[in-house]
Amino acid sequence: MQPDDQVTQEALGWAVRTLDPAFADWDGFTHWLEASAEHRAAYDRIAAAAVEAGELAASGAAVPDAASAPVGSATRRRWLGGALAASVAGLLAIGLWQRTAPDLQVRQTAPGQVLAVALEDGSRIDLAGGSRLTLDRNNPRFARLDGGRALFTVRHDAADPFVVEAGGHELLDAGTVFDVRDDAGGFAVAVAEGAVIVDPSGAAVRLDAGDRLSEMAGEDRLIVEEVATADIGSWRDGRLTFTDASLAEVAAELTRASGHHFAIVPGAPRGSLTGSIQIAAVRSDPTAAAALLGVPVRRQGATWLIGGG
Repeated sequence: MQPDDQVTQEALGWAVRTLDPAFADWDGFTHWLEASAEHRAAYDRIAAAAVEAGELAASGAAVPDAASAPVGSATRRRWLGGALAASVAGLLAIGLWQRTAPDLQVRQTAPGQVLAVALEDGSRIDLAGGSRLTLDRNNPRFARLDGGRALFTVRHDAADPFVVEAGGHELLDAGTVFDVRDDAGGFAVAVAEGAVIVDPSGAAVRLDAGDRLSEMAGEDRLIVEEVATADIGSWRDGRLTFTDASLAEVAAELTRASGHHFAIVPGAPRGSLTGSIQIAAVRSDPTAAAALLGVPVRRQGATWLIGGG
């Protein structure tokens, strides 16, 4: 067996084994992937062939059989790819094929923690407390904010824009620095430098420096407003800044930044808040938030309640 064919067979073997719900050798699979660029390229070919085969199966088209392939070595390799795709197509057709976990890297922070993530392309992501970020090892120009908050400082490349998924939206970098939030209060993105395109294949809303787009939880309405660029990402420097923020958003931000758990008293008046507070002050004394909020903050067990008597 030729070396390239052997690597391809190994890649297929891993692809099939990882489909088994009982598969547990993720460390071994990761070690195999990272052993050489040829391994990663072979696995990518298997994944692409499987997707193509699945599309053919879904359309009713026949997947080529290696037994009918001509004998020439170059043609044999091409038909070998078809045979490998066919061996995976049945699994894919019934919905069992998934991108394997080792392609993804997860970064997660505890409340009160801030984590700086340096990317291979020179970009940087600052992850706020109580947040989770997923990166793709095979695509350094992609990130998904699964929840929480992050400040993206992106090396701009018009030919290969950076893409962020968050809160059911796709953000396309057209600049350099932007802040993204996705939590119980809703979704928001604010641009400090450059520009961001929100949902480029849909609404295609362009945000320039000083623009903030928000969507409150439970609502299907995007609101764009102006904010001070100096306030965008200020949490990274130890200061929380709010502009017409709901109490739910404030509670989530205080929890994320301070490490203390804040919640709203049931039935507390709804309203919006504009102002700022030092995170260190709230971390050392959660009742310090009362001056900013204009409502009482009291402790109940492990939770600090906002509002009420």
